[in-house]
Amino acid sequence: MRRALFDSLQAARAAKRPVAVVTRLTDGAQALIDEAGAEGDAVPEAVVAAARQALRDDAARVVEHAGERWFLHPHNPPLRLIIVGAVHIAQGLAAMAPLLGFAVTVIDPRRFFATSERFPTVTLDDRWPDEAMAALAPDRRSAVVTLTHDPKLDDPALDAALRTEAFYIGALGSRRTHAARLARLAALGHAPETLARIRGPVGLAIEAVTAPEIALAILAEIVAVRRGAALVARAPAEAAA
Repeated sequence: MRRALFDSLQAARAAKRPVAVVTRLTDGAQALIDEAGAEGDAVPEAVVAAARQALRDDAARVVEHAGERWFLHPHNPPLRLIIVGAVHIAQGLAAMAPLLGFAVTVIDPRRFFATSERFPTVTLDDRWPDEAMAALAPDRRSAVVTLTHDPKLDDPALDAALRTEAFYIGALGSRRTHAARLARLAALGHAPETLARIRGPVGLAIEAVTAPEIALAILAEIVAVRRGAALVARAPAEAAA
């Protein structure tokens, strides 16, 4: 890889900007492709489109065009799961989400709950949610889930998340709890179409009862949203509500 292209790749990764490296296998010609354009050697439009699809799929592949083979290598920012509330469901999420490629952060200023003994393998953040969310700055590769049932913790986190490009925002609670939550967030200036981004009650409708089952339902919905699955249903009021 030429130095200028390498520097551009490193700059994109530092800025958490998705970019794909496209290499023509016959002669090693290379380009960087993102959603805005291309840099480097000339690349056919069909290959550019395939590179952008590889970025969306987060999967490397080889494609053939006009008798030439191209290797498409996506460089996406890391997937992140930001959890507000160090509760039992969060323990299940923290155990399962890394298996799906998510780096997990648990936010909870209640240090009695947010301990390394209960969460040995993830990042703990004991700041108030609005401060933590401002620092973490969720992006298009981030999912945010609130679990505390406490408006003093959940509402600031949701307010902050709605102002970001997070691809998934979910909130635990019954339909009644969620309706009251939406009213409070509307009072903060969020429009109905913005509030519709919050998935609440959170999780796919798999009749989940236990904390690990609810965690599984939440992760299943996160995956479904990320992959653009057609069937993404809201769960009934959780037993924990």
